[in-house]
Amino acid sequence: MTVRYNIVILLTLLMSLSVSAQHPLRTHRHALLVGISNYSQFAQKSCDKWKDIHGVNDVMLIQDDLIKHHFGITKLLNADATYHNITNELKKLSQYSQTGDIVYIHFSTHGQPFEDIDGDEEDGWDEAIVPYDALKKFQKGIYEGECHLIDDELSTYVSDIRKKVGTEGMVYVVVDACHAGNSGERGIDEDSIVVRGSSLGFSGNDIIFCPRSNRKTHFLLDAGHKMSDVTFIEACRSDQRNVEIKVDNVYYGPLSYYIHKVINTAESVFDDRSDWVKKVETFMNNDRSLINQDMVIESTISM
Repeated sequence: MTVRYNIVILLTLLMSLSVSAQHPLRTHRHALLVGISNYSQFAQKSCDKWKDIHGVNDVMLIQDDLIKHHFGITKLLNADATYHNITNELKKLSQYSQTGDIVYIHFSTHGQPFEDIDGDEEDGWDEAIVPYDALKKFQKGIYEGECHLIDDELSTYVSDIRKKVGTEGMVYVVVDACHAGNSGERGIDEDSIVVRGSSLGFSGNDIIFCPRSNRKTHFLLDAGHKMSDVTFIEACRSDQRNVEIKVDNVYYGPLSYYIHKVINTAESVFDDRSDWVKKVETFMNNDRSLINQDMVIESTISM
């Protein structure tokens, strides 16, 4: 009787393991981390090249924090962070995310003002993420901006994800770049500054980018219908430069570094949808080296 009972238990356990193998536990938290440090290998002409920055450092810093908080991680670094790969991973997020999931999207790259095509921007300029294969200047018939990730397109992907995770879910989009700065001309050494972004607007009509100063840093977004809340966190205003900081002889984007500071030790940081974001803002505001840089929050949640 005992032997027969043990056999039944063993078979039950084996069947349970088999089911588990076919249906592994699914993570309910997804992160897409995009970091670029070395742009210069892609462009052939010096005028097309972006200055090297330290976006990969940000990703390597934050990924371990997110893993602690049970996020499944997808990374796109340097040459893998092409326009095609980034947009493909954004599409995948909208496909496999499910109701109630938390999605975290992070860009540590250059940014650039991009001449508005559809007329929805008051100042005539969109903001664009600069993937690895995006060149700095418009060249008719050679490069016309097809590899820039414009904010309108990014918003469409984010909206698809928000619809998929529904009102119980949450989406965060972090942009540790800028769209007004000039990359450090003196190179990278002890006395230099490293700036993410360009004051050169990408224009097919030779329009000169002149940023408008807007001191507002908090924007309340429309919640939408049957969509999750969303919070966009940006390293600076559109008329400011995003200056990297140096910690223990390593360069980081300031926004990425202070996100790390907030989420590294907290146990349930993502349970509150806004508190951790406000803590990051406090760190940014208290850093005297960022006195000319203001973090921007655009959210469906009042902060």
